[in-house]
Amino acid sequence: MVTSEYERRIAARFAGFDQDGNGYIDREDFSGAAKALLAEFDTAARSDRGQALYIGAEAFWQGMAGIADRDGDQRITREEFVNGAVKRLRDNPDRFAEIARPFLHAALAVAGTDGDGAATVEDTVRIIEALGVPGDRARTAAAALDSDGDGRIGEEEIVRSFARYFTVPE
Repeated sequence: MVTSEYERRIAARFAGFDQDGNGYIDREDFSGAAKALLAEFDTAARSDRGQALYIGAEAFWQGMAGIADRDGDQRITREEFVNGAVKRLRDNPDRFAEIARPFLHAALAVAGTDGDGAATVEDTVRIIEALGVPGDRARTAAAALDSDGDGRIGEEEIVRSFARYFTVPE
């Protein structure tokens, strides 16, 4: 794959983070995602799970800003996102996985009902839809996340797939 194709594919992932559609990624996009998940699963923001989700969202934002916010204005433009991903993550998707892990772990905890750190495929569909992905695409994505076919999606499954999707390895 040529670099321009890689950059085009990474740029297409930008909208997944720009939750409010204002043309850049900022802290509010991450806290907004946490708020949407808490509302979807009727979880109080001040609960342990709610606090863990907000802490995970902030950690994710800080990691993304550290990778991509080149001018330090606390906003990541599409160009900064593409350049940050291309220059810093292309050869190391594990780094992206690790900055996303606290948020994904907390999202599964909010969605899961039995405290084992996993969520059902249906609850994962709800997570994905709450983050702005339309129903059919959310169902397809959630089904693909269940790599071992047990009907549940655990942290390793979601973190690995999330990193692969957003870093778009060649």
